[in-house]
Amino acid sequence: PSKNHWSTYIVEDDFKFISASGLTAVRIPVGWWIASDPNPPAPYVGGSLQTLDNAFKWAEKYKLGVIIDLHAAPGSQNPWEHSSSRDGTQEWGTSDANIAETVQVIDFLASRYAKSPSLLAVELMNEPFAPRATLESLMKYYHDGYNAVRKYSSTAYVIMSNRLGPHDPTEFLQFANGFPRAVIDVHYYTVFNDLFNNLTVQQNIDFIKSNFSSELKNVTTQNGPLTFVGEWVAEWRVPNATKEEYQRYAKVQMDVYGQATFGWSYWTLKNVNNHWNLEWMINNGYISLKT
Repeated sequence: PSKNHWSTYIVEDDFKFISASGLTAVRIPVGWWIASDPNPPAPYVGGSLQTLDNAFKWAEKYKLGVIIDLHAAPGSQNPWEHSSSRDGTQEWGTSDANIAETVQVIDFLASRYAKSPSLLAVELMNEPFAPRATLESLMKYYHDGYNAVRKYSSTAYVIMSNRLGPHDPTEFLQFANGFPRAVIDVHYYTVFNDLFNNLTVQQNIDFIKSNFSSELKNVTTQNGPLTFVGEWVAEWRVPNATKEEYQRYAKVQMDVYGQATFGWSYWTLKNVNNHWNLEWMINNGYISLKT
């Protein structure tokens, strides 16, 4: 089933659509096992590398940038299924060998795609989760991963993700500032947080305008690293919201996240759930990218 999914779900026409919509880049999540394609260890299946090769080919054709996002690191950097965690365990970063193995994946990806005019950035890791993903292990990894990218490219941006869980949003600022063309990735969602259970439409919008906006301003400093809202979605916990309310909610997020100096990307391009599907949101007039 995976082969059929890969060859039919995201196709060249999607890249054409992305370009025509006024977007400039795609953020593509990959798992660590892509480095041993086409014969990754069980239970993983081969074929992801060819799919990424195709994406680069289409991105080049439509003049789009590609952000390669290591979404699943060996051992899992967060307890959720999207990092390929087994039963919610989180083992990434607990040994130097594990960190070195992750750097090897980055080395593999950077060496393969550095020559592509579409390589915009390499995101070293998606959503490391505090406190188990420690600052110490992440700084070691970000340092070594950055150097792995720089072996092959002096121009690709290197994205270092802020942690989720209990953390200080500015904890990587000084560190990242030591690396030219470094970017800090921050993710803002209201839909996963029980605090938003009973908030009205206006309260959700106000929260983005005040809280998320001020947090983004705190990490977006004059001479610091660039900032990237690498994930957001126009979905919330408001029941039975109207189309117009969704439009307002999407627009306020784009207004606020547009202040990020590296831009933003929507999670996701295509999804079975309409509001998580950027193509559907654009085609149905919920999100307008044309100013």
